Amino acid sequence: MSKAVSESIDIRAYDVFLSFRGEDTRRSFTGNLYNYLEKRGIHTFIGDYDFESGEEIKASLSEAIEHSRVFVIVFSENYASSSWCLDELVRILDFTEDNHRPVIPVFYYVDPSDVRHQKGIYGEALAMHERRLNHESYKVMKWRNALRQAATLSGWPFKHGDGYEYELIEKIVEDISNKIKISRPVVDRPVGLEYRMLEVNWLLDATSLAGVHVIGICGMGGIGKTTLARAVYHSAAGHFDTSCFLGNVRENAMKHGLVHLQQTLLAEIFRENNIRLTSVEQGISLIKKRLHRKRLLLVLDDVRELDDLRALVGSPDWFGPGSRVIITTRDRQLLKSHGVDKVYEVEVLTNGEALELLCWKAFRTVRVHPDLINKLNRAITFASGIPLALELIGSSLYGRGIEEWESTLDQYEKNPHRDIHMALKISFDALGYLEKEVFLDIACFFNGFELAEIEHILGAHHGCCLKIHIGALVEKSLIMIDEHGRVQMHDLIQQMGREIVRQESQEHPGKRSRLWATEDIVRVLEDNTVSKTEINGLILIFSIDFFYHYCTC
Repeated sequence: MSKAVSESIDIRAYDVFLSFRGEDTRRSFTGNLYNYLEKRGIHTFIGDYDFESGEEIKASLSEAIEHSRVFVIVFSENYASSSWCLDELVRILDFTEDNHRPVIPVFYYVDPSDVRHQKGIYGEALAMHERRLNHESYKVMKWRNALRQAATLSGWPFKHGDGYEYELIEKIVEDISNKIKISRPVVDRPVGLEYRMLEVNWLLDATSLAGVHVIGICGMGGIGKTTLARAVYHSAAGHFDTSCFLGNVRENAMKHGLVHLQQTLLAEIFRENNIRLTSVEQGISLIKKRLHRKRLLLVLDDVRELDDLRALVGSPDWFGPGSRVIITTRDRQLLKSHGVDKVYEVEVLTNGEALELLCWKAFRTVRVHPDLINKLNRAITFASGIPLALELIGSSLYGRGIEEWESTLDQYEKNPHRDIHMALKISFDALGYLEKEVFLDIACFFNGFELAEIEHILGAHHGCCLKIHIGALVEKSLIMIDEHGRVQMHDLIQQMGREIVRQESQEHPGKRSRLWATEDIVRVLEDNTVSKTEINGLILIFSIDFFYHYCTC
C-alpha cells in the first residue's frame, strides 16, 4: 500500500486532512468521520496506510497537506508508536503555524494529558523510539514537541461513558463546517488587502476577552468595504465560539423585513432552520437570551437604517464577553448614532495597487508590455482607485485586441459603466429630496469649489438648511471636505450624479434640470429649446474659440 500512497495521491484542494493510525480507527471512528464529512460535501483527504518505521513522508503527501484547509488529528492508542504518524504530525504543525490553518485534535480513548506530557502508552512509545533512534535524538525531540503542542489545542476528548461516537462525530463535523465556511478565499487577487486587514484587526483586537467591541467600516460604494469585512471575518473567526456574516442587510431588510433578518442570524449561529419569530420584539428577546453567553463574531454588511442595528445588535450586552461586531456602511452618521466610536475609513487604492488589480483582471497577470502602460493609465485615471471600477473595467478588457481598447476606454470616459453606476447610486437613492438637489448641484457645478463659496451661492436657495444637507453628504461618503476647505467629490460619484441628470431627458438637453457641457448649452441656445421651468442652473466655461464664435458681433 505504501507504493500506492507515495506515487498516486490525487493532489487537489482538500477541505480536511485526516491524520490517524490506520490499525486503530480506519474501520471505525475515522472511517465514519470521513463518511459524514463527504456526505456534507466537505472534500476530505484520508490515507489508508500503515508504514513501517523509518519510512519518511513522501513529497506527494506533503503536497496534500499543503493543499488542505483544516486538519484533524485523531490521537488513538497506537498513534505515537508510528514514526510515520509522528512525522506527519510535525509536518502538519510546521505548515499550519506558517499558514494559520486550523488544527482539531481528537483524543480517542486516550487522555489528553498523556499526549501532552508523553505519559502512559505515549510515554512508552516515545521511549521505544529513543532506544531505536539513539543516534537521531533530535527527531524524537521534534516528535515530543509536536505532541505537546497539538495536545494544548482546543479539541475533542472521547472515552468510555462519554456517549455515542456518532454524537461526537456530528459535533466535529459542525465544528469543521464552521471553520471551512470561514476559510474560503475572499478574492482571487487581494490587492492592497493585507495592510487594510492589519489596521482593522488592530481595532478588532479579536484575541482579547475584555468587553464587547463594535467596529465600523465606512466608505463610498464600490471601494471594498464588503471584501475587507469578509477578509477580516475569515481571519478572525477561529478565535470565537461562533460566527456569522450577514450580507446585504439593507437589501434583505427591504425585501424580507427585520424579522427575517433576525431569524437568519439565529439560524446561522445555531444551525437551526425551524426558528420562527412573529415580531421584531420577540426576535430581540431571543437574540439576547441565546447569545448573551456566546463569544461571537458578527458582521453586518451594508447597513443603511438605524432600525436594522437596533433589531440585530441593539446593545453590546446582548452578547458574551469578548464578542466583536463589525458593521459596514456608507453612512458615518449611522455609526455615530448607534454609539460606534471605532471606525475604519476605507481609502481608495494607490496607483500601484490600481495597476496591479487592473492588470490581473485584464490579463490574468501583473506583468504587461510597456506599450500598454499609457492605455492602462487611462483606465486607472477613470477608475480613480475604486476597486469595483477597476475590476469591471479590467474584466471588460480581458481577451480584447489592442484596437478595441481605445473605443472601450472612450465609452467608459463618456458614460459610467452600468454596474458601477448602480452600485454608487444606492447612496444617492437614500438621500432626502433637498439632499439630492444639493448633491446634483455639486456634481454638476461645484466639485472642487471652496465650501464657503458653495454656501454663499446655494445658501440663497436652500437657506440655513444647506449646512445640514452638506453634512449629510459627507456622512454618506458622497463628498469630503479637504484640508483646504474645498468640497471634493470622487470622479465616479460625480459621473453618477451627472448621469442621473442626463437621464432626465436623453434627447432634449433643454428639458434637463442642469446643464454643464458646453455642447449641450450651445445646442439649447441655438435651437431655442430651453425650458424656463425645467432648468435650475447651468455653468459655461468660455474658451477663446467659443468667445469669438458666439460673443462677437
